[in-house]
Amino acid sequence: MFVAPDPGRMRLRNAARAVIGVAAAVALAELCGLSLTASITGGLAALLALFTVTDATVRRQAVTTALLPTAGFPVLALATTLHGVPLARDAAFVLVVFCGVYARRWGPRGHALGIFAFMNFFITQFLHALPAQLPGLYAAVALALGAAAAVRFLLWPIERRTPPPAAPAPLPGRGLARPTTRQAFQATAACAVALAVGQVLSEDRWYWAVGTAWWIFVNTASRGETLVRGFRRVLGTVVGVAAGVLIAIPLDGAPVPTAVLVAGCVFAIFYTAPVSYSWMILAVTLMAGLLYGLLGVLDPGLLVLRLEETAVGAVCAALAVVLVLPVTTHATNDAWIQRALHCVHAATAEAAARLAGSPTADPAPHAAELETLLARVRMALAPLVHPLSPFRARKARAGQVIALLDDCAREVRGLVAVAADPDASHDARLAAACWRVEAAVEALTAGERRLDGFAAADHSAAQAAAAATAAGPALAHLHGLERALAGLAAPLGSDPRDPVSA
Repeated sequence: MFVAPDPGRMRLRNAARAVIGVAAAVALAELCGLSLTASITGGLAALLALFTVTDATVRRQAVTTALLPTAGFPVLALATTLHGVPLARDAAFVLVVFCGVYARRWGPRGHALGIFAFMNFFITQFLHALPAQLPGLYAAVALALGAAAAVRFLLWPIERRTPPPAAPAPLPGRGLARPTTRQAFQATAACAVALAVGQVLSEDRWYWAVGTAWWIFVNTASRGETLVRGFRRVLGTVVGVAAGVLIAIPLDGAPVPTAVLVAGCVFAIFYTAPVSYSWMILAVTLMAGLLYGLLGVLDPGLLVLRLEETAVGAVCAALAVVLVLPVTTHATNDAWIQRALHCVHAATAEAAARLAGSPTADPAPHAAELETLLARVRMALAPLVHPLSPFRARKARAGQVIALLDDCAREVRGLVAVAADPDASHDARLAAACWRVEAAVEALTAGERRLDGFAAADHSAAQAAAAATAAGPALAHLHGLERALAGLAAPLGSDPRDPVSA
């Protein structure tokens, strides 16, 4: 968590840019004479615009940012109008939850618009905004989105120089088997129960339970992923509450030090989000405490209530993924692993064609896709390799799979680098090696033919070991790839509950 790699210092630059964007949004709101509630709303809107808009191209990011008001403004109006009508407000909030999750089927843009809509409803509950404040809230959000866009696309256009990696397409499915549809029902059930139980704990701060349940379902696809994410959220909240007691309460809303610490929290949210959900939630919790201090309502009891509501939301999310249209961790893991293996084969085939002299073959996009797929595989396998996982055999097997897939990625990167060399010559043995890689991938992804395929994979590994890898770097990478694929035969082909063979 402290020494996680940051290629190109992307996390550092994104975090620094976020601080500038949020600070600019708040400064504009203050210069325009808007209320403290509106200024906080604007700052949070800028944070969301910079955090949730993740389209693959700058043009698409700009369009999504421009569309955020179409999702946020109607929800702001709905939430403030229904503030004094609890039953209607609660029903509307649950409907926003369902629509926000369901919108993820339209890719990164739907994902961003859904989150922005939900958080606008959430923010009005957090700030207890009333209908009379709606014009100021609209103005603050509009100014914030303009500031965020100016910082992102004009002042510091990081993505123009370093395009973000494309997110892997979601797993397919139809009807209730479609991940976004299934999650929409799961999240709605979890948030509805969290809302009811949260109101038993507090009639004023119940929304933290709903927010917890909602965010646990973001970027998760299986039962195990959701349970681990819930645990990490509670852990981050516990540490964040402790930090709030030590830092936010003594400050008592003092403007200058609070503003500095909120900026630090914004930086920490963006810098830690890609590597540690718990650390990100710690920063979110501390920031919430600091904002409560600015609003003049912070006390130790409020922070304890925040922790209780978080626990309620996490439990509701856990029950929802277990009871409502459940999908096993194993099924999700297998689907992502198979996609990664097919990508290995595609990259290998393109590299071989490039080495054979094809001017149109390009393995680089497949290699980049493999990196994003492996990141998704690691996320899917995270529940199994978690330190608190009681399933030792499955933990060892998952660790073995991750290590071998990392070996595959390393060999593919080396092969792509060799193929990019215009002076690299074609070796006649490359075609045979590529064919063996193809056969190994088919064996590992063939379902009912898997056991037969493993024998073929083991045979190909023996052939690779017998080959002289000094014949050329491309052939050496292919042989290394064969060995890694052959090694995957054991962990992918046996019962997950069996002991891992040496």
